[in-house]
Amino acid sequence: MDTWQDLIALVDARLEAASHSERGVFAAGVAERLMGWHEALPEDEQAAFTLGLRPLLNSVWEGVLGDPEVHTAVNRGLAEYMLSDYCHNDRLVGPEDAYEPAAAATLNAAYAYLFGCTDFAVWASRRAIDDQHLEHLAGAGLEDGDFLDTDKALIDELKRQLRDLDLIAARSTELRHTYFGLPILTSVRLRVELRTPLSRRG
Repeated sequence: MDTWQDLIALVDARLEAASHSERGVFAAGVAERLMGWHEALPEDEQAAFTLGLRPLLNSVWEGVLGDPEVHTAVNRGLAEYMLSDYCHNDRLVGPEDAYEPAAAATLNAAYAYLFGCTDFAVWASRRAIDDQHLEHLAGAGLEDGDFLDTDKALIDELKRQLRDLDLIAARSTELRHTYFGLPILTSVRLRVELRTPLSRRG
């Protein structure tokens, strides 16, 4: 049986071997699942900063599925973040809003779309194995008093990411050209074939 260490190494290796466009789609899928989870939280547990990144994530999706005209919108969204008080490297002083899993994954997905670096896709992957999200995954469907198995949730999440990478890789030929634009019908089809299953939280 694979250990979580083996699975993380495999996800990282797959992302290293993937194309710029494949990494962008993968990161967008992770961010979408985390954003959907956050949007489903009780209203008093939702973060305004995270919810405010929904338009940025929607633009990332349009970009990774073949609409180059959103490049400016994604660039602007990241620039606004980088010029804000939320962009800092001192968690002891500055606001922690951008460290929330869905927010951090969305920002990394935007960077992955713009720059294609492996690290941004890897960091998006890591946000889905954040303690807070793993506890949510482990607790799904449990009754009060049931054991919260976060180790199983971690392994399940990593296996999910590998299945997502398989789905994306099967469309690698088309995705190779997304950064420069795809025919509208191809983009619509990829939205059904990729965005819908990658966004599914189950």
